[in-house]
Amino acid sequence: MLRKALILATLLAMPVLASAADTPALDHAQQNQRARIEQGLGSGELTVPETRYLKRQQVRLHRHEAAAKSDGVVTQGERHELRHHARHTSRSVYRQKHDGQKRGR
Repeated sequence: MLRKALILATLLAMPVLASAADTPALDHAQQNQRARIEQGLGSGELTVPETRYLKRQQVRLHRHEAAAKSDGVVTQGERHELRHHARHTSRSVYRQKHDGQKRGR
């Protein structure tokens, strides 16, 4: 009886564990954007205020992702919205890095 309960509990927990990593492409995009922001700050392409702005956008995207995952399932609509936010933040990083403003040295 205990064995059946243990197997049942394991099977029920598997979808929850799988949903924690339900957005690997978004996670990769966020990691890439963080690296781009850090590179831009290091090279002087981004000013400190621009970097702060871009990092706040990253935090907002992370919060949207956490909210989408909060019920254990990321729906197709939530996934679409997350991709939209990720593309928006990626464009912001590009625009800020190429806007001609340079950090003074």
